[in-house]
Amino acid sequence: MHLATVIGTVVATLRTPDLGGIKFLIIQPLTRDLKPAGLPVIAADGVAMAGAGELVYFVGSREAAQAMPEPFVPIDHAIVGIVDQLAIEPVPKARKSPNSRTAGKP
Repeated sequence: MHLATVIGTVVATLRTPDLGGIKFLIIQPLTRDLKPAGLPVIAADGVAMAGAGELVYFVGSREAAQAMPEPFVPIDHAIVGIVDQLAIEPVPKARKSPNSRTAGKP
């Protein structure tokens, strides 16, 4: 799962029948620091409640297709949740062994 911000909507007049009633949103993927990561993508709104400016989490590929009510619909990304609260812990730094300098030396 990845975090993203909803930045817009998509209106499609023609769509695959299994996608009837599903809203499509433009989302901006985010890094761990909540900064934009890459280009925006279009995602099906699997929770049917996401809106502009909300922080969401999404899945891609096969998981996205399986997140929809109809199995195996032709989508690449699906919003599977709206974030209510976020607590990011700092990434722990790798600790060096006290003997790492002498390891392997006779």
